[in-house]
Order: sequence, then C-alpha cells, then structure tokens
Amino acid sequence: MDDMRHESPECLQRLQQDVARRQYVPKGPAPIAEAISGLLARKGYAQLEAAAQRDEAWRQVAGSHLAAHCRVGNVRRGVLEVIVRNSTVMQELTYQKKTLLRDIAAALPDLMIRDIRLRVGAVD
Repeated sequence: MDDMRHESPECLQRLQQDVARRQYVPKGPAPIAEAISGLLARKGYAQLEAAAQRDEAWRQVAGSHLAAHCRVGNVRRGVLEVIVRNSTVMQELTYQKKTLLRDIAAALPDLMIRDIRLRVGAVD
C-alpha cells in the first residue's frame, strides 16, 4: 500500500496525460455542405445521378428509337457497356459505332470514353 502513495512524479504525469488523451472532446456541428455530401455518398444518389446522365446522353446520341432497345451500363477503363435487346439492334449499333463513340465521348467528356462494348441482354 505504501508503494501506491509514493509514486514518482513522472509516472503520475504520464497517467494524467494518458487520461487526458482518452477523454472524448465533442466536435461542433458539421458544415451543412459536408453533411449533405456525406449523406449523398452513403445513399448512392451520386451514382444514380451519373447513371441518369449516361442514359440521357445515350438517348440523344443513339436516338430515341434505338435507345428504347438499349440499357446503358457502367464505364470501366474508358469502355462504355451498352446492353441491347437483340442481335438486330446490336448489328445496327455496330454499324454506327464510330459515330456513336465520337458523339458520346463529346457528350460525357469527364468519363473519357474511348470505346463502346455492345452485348445482348435483358433491357427491361
């Protein structure tokens, strides 16, 4: 028991520093811009908005008739994936691919699209 009463001042100082370091200090309120951007990121709204922008750009580039038979996927490594309803639509888009690529790259310059990958799949 006597040992506890006669601890060195250095030991007591380290204990006080350790206690102070572990204490919770509440932060003030977060700026509204940070709170909203964090919420949007957590809920995935930015991804939904980006998908809507890709869909709209594709509709303008391909035309409403062809776009009705397509579903625009993601852009990975500069390649835009487009799912088409059947091989007939795929063949038509293949014929127009060079023009479509130029126009979609101009419509969505931030995505740096350098190719379009077409594949047959479920559109609806």
